[in-house]
Amino acid sequence: MSSFLKIALKNLFKGPSTDKYPFGETFVPEKLRGKIRHNPKACMACHMCEHVCAGGAIRIKEAEDGSGIDFMVWHNSCAFCGLCEHYCPTGAIHLTNDYHTAHLQEEKYSYVESSFIKYEPCSCCAEPMIPLVPEFSEVVYGKQEDAKGLSKMCEKCRRKAVGKAIWKAGSLCDGTRS
Repeated sequence: MSSFLKIALKNLFKGPSTDKYPFGETFVPEKLRGKIRHNPKACMACHMCEHVCAGGAIRIKEAEDGSGIDFMVWHNSCAFCGLCEHYCPTGAIHLTNDYHTAHLQEEKYSYVESSFIKYEPCSCCAEPMIPLVPEFSEVVYGKQEDAKGLSKMCEKCRRKAVGKAIWKAGSLCDGTRS
């Protein structure tokens, strides 16, 4: 018997070696870069992800009613490159291993995932703002400084509070005020 017939008979009894996908589950690699997931509680709307997005799939804009920030991802445009996850300073963006992006043709302009980042009032001036994420404020100000409530202040009030603290302590260079 020729070697080809041996292989054909062996494969006939062995059964199919392909996955049953799309009619069944298939193997998904653990580190597959798939759909983007956004954590609005960890986001500070710095726009870094929008800036580095290779496909222009991420849009961050203020909500029409002014109550917060809308974060939108168009999966049709996403190249799954992972730059948004890599450059996010707070880890608010994560690429999952969910690769299912099939959709109907009429849904191509509405295949969007969005999340909402709600404004909170500043603890000093009550101006609406996005509070600093605790992990980020700890890196910038340290644990002791955040005890003063800097993460709950808007940028202007934070700048004033840090300026006053530096003035009270003296110059950072030689201990004298200039």
